[in-house]
Amino acid sequence: MLPVLEAFFNFVVMDKVAFIINPFSAKKNYQPFLNELKTKVNNPLYYVSESIPGTEEFIQAHFEEVDIFVAIGGDGTISTVAKSLINTEKILAIFPAGSGNGFSNETQFSKNLDELLEKIKAKNSRKIDTFTVNDRLSINVSGTGFDGKVVKEFEKTSRGFKNYIKVSLKTFFNYKPIKVKFFDEKYQQYNGRYLMMNIANTRQFGNNAYIAPKASKSDGLVDMVLVKKFPLTYSALFAFRMFTKRLKDDEYVTYLPVSEISFKVNTKNWHLDGEFNKIKSPIHVKVQPSSLSILI
Repeated sequence: MLPVLEAFFNFVVMDKVAFIINPFSAKKNYQPFLNELKTKVNNPLYYVSESIPGTEEFIQAHFEEVDIFVAIGGDGTISTVAKSLINTEKILAIFPAGSGNGFSNETQFSKNLDELLEKIKAKNSRKIDTFTVNDRLSINVSGTGFDGKVVKEFEKTSRGFKNYIKVSLKTFFNYKPIKVKFFDEKYQQYNGRYLMMNIANTRQFGNNAYIAPKASKSDGLVDMVLVKKFPLTYSALFAFRMFTKRLKDDEYVTYLPVSEISFKVNTKNWHLDGEFNKIKSPIHVKVQPSSLSILI
């Protein structure tokens, strides 16, 4: 195809696409992506986000003219963009640029811009589930307890997988289990103390750490994962199973597939898709079935 025609073709196809960039993701090194985008898409519509409200305002300002919103960042960025697209026909696409990229991994988005542009041209999409924690959106994995504390401390670092491991190890030895109390009688047998509680819409935290290997983002359920504090001798087995998709119910790990559940927990420290949040009990988790359109 002649270069002029190719540029025109890209312009026609991309005129209903917006790219939203988190400049703090990927170690603040977003410029190479933006440079590549400008060489492959003629006059792309993009926004380098300054804040969550700024992102929301950009989406609303271009909502009528844009069909596909592309989030460039990690799970927190993706969740922020997705929030404005819930229960609409607008489509979410992703260019992963976070430290873990759990949701991107689970939805088959890679760091190959050409692949992404081909998907955008095809414009095929499917509906997936999301869920809320006290009306706050989550698209991937959220939780409280040990990992909520880890995310709180992790955000004080320069991020990255190595820092996540360092913070995790340091936190593990000092962390006191959380106390969970369920309201529904059929779940009260699970009342007790736990190292952490996770709510998984997809299978992994990120970095291919599969906390819920049987979770599905399109079954109308989330997997609630209750993990008791385990001895150091079990930690290697836990890690091995998590990174090989083999975690399962045992004396330390319990899986509860639910569409809705309420409980109390004696901490306000949560992470929602890897972003630290303060959330006060009582907690109400609810699945929103087929609520988000995602590019495939």
